[in-house]
Amino acid sequence: MKTQAAIKTAPNFQDADAFYECLLDAHQGLSQEQSGQLNARLILILANQIGDTRVLRACVEAALSAESS
Repeated sequence: MKTQAAIKTAPNFQDADAFYECLLDAHQGLSQEQSGQLNARLILILANQIGDTRVLRACVEAALSAESS
């Protein structure tokens, strides 16, 4: 599943702390199942913003590589 798409793996947030706080707030009071469902919906919405299948595949590969490191 190798792709040629270049992706950003270095921090690229305008305000990482604000995003992290927003994400934590969104999960507040949710069960583990609800939290997983929220994450799934968020992933699909963000993937739709990217739109490029090659970039999305490269992101999946990067996430898998990060898991094994």
